[in-house]
Amino acid sequence: MGKPKVLLLGEIEHADSAWASLGDVAELVKPTATNRVEFIQECQDGNFEGVVAAYRTFASTEMTGSVDKELLQVLPESLLFLSHCGAGYDTIDVNACSSREPPLRVSNVPTAVDDATADTNLFLILGALRNFNTSVLSLREGKWRGNPSAVLGHDPEGKILGIIGMGGIGRNLKKKAEAFGMRVVYHNRRKLSDELAAGAEYVSFDELLETSDIISLNLPLNKHTHHIIGQPEFAKMKDGVVIVNTARGAVMDEGALVQALDSGKVLSAGLDVFEEEPTIHPGLLRNPNVMLLPHMGTWTVETQTAMEEWTIENIRLALETGKLKSPVLEQADLL
Repeated sequence: MGKPKVLLLGEIEHADSAWASLGDVAELVKPTATNRVEFIQECQDGNFEGVVAAYRTFASTEMTGSVDKELLQVLPESLLFLSHCGAGYDTIDVNACSSREPPLRVSNVPTAVDDATADTNLFLILGALRNFNTSVLSLREGKWRGNPSAVLGHDPEGKILGIIGMGGIGRNLKKKAEAFGMRVVYHNRRKLSDELAAGAEYVSFDELLETSDIISLNLPLNKHTHHIIGQPEFAKMKDGVVIVNTARGAVMDEGALVQALDSGKVLSAGLDVFEEEPTIHPGLLRNPNVMLLPHMGTWTVETQTAMEEWTIENIRLALETGKLKSPVLEQADLL
């Protein structure tokens, strides 16, 4: 029998040698499509028959669209494993993948992104808290600190940082924030063990909103977390709160954030993700109190290399053992 086929959806940017070595145990194939219509047609034409596993990047969504029921109907029945190169996988309908016969088993890279994303998170917290962005803009316009000068910022020491979503990134951020003298509270789907919480205080969602000086969003996007922060939640927050989001844009209602910024309810914000990427709400673009990054949480050579190598390892293990290194949580018990 020939080698099993592995489909590459997206590009390998760093782990070329690891991908090439996968060729020892698999036939590596790639689509020619540039959009979803063309990709579906390739599937229907049988171009991917015999493909057992697929490597998928987040950017490949531009070609395939989301992995949803429509796409699952045309993907080859031979496809058993989908190895996603990212921690978040909101563009994959995992329930539909699990219901497929046979199931399509999905993996991600749950911890490879933790350090780099938490670093980005802390950068945005400090920048937003100190209100540095206004002076950066003034300086580039030749106006030094501005006229009048920028509003004074705040020190991180003694501030309460409320983390919504205490997974790997949230816990990593907690350690870094404590080094700057912040006290960390958190809200999660469930309270963590004392070992994992490592001294962070578990509080209710409303208590976190009401007591935090800084709120950081570190939770996955799904039907339960979409717009988890909106007008009612902003109303419960302290006046002058700082908001940072490095999770997914749609966990927060951007329109409501713009209103909260304009009213002064929110002092400043630091955002790495947006609801309609790469489109950004004009109210965020015009507000100098908002630090904006173009989704750069994992934008380092080291982290992206580790992510790619992890994704390739998921495929290799799937081919050699029939099991994934890191199945997504929803499929942890899938036999």
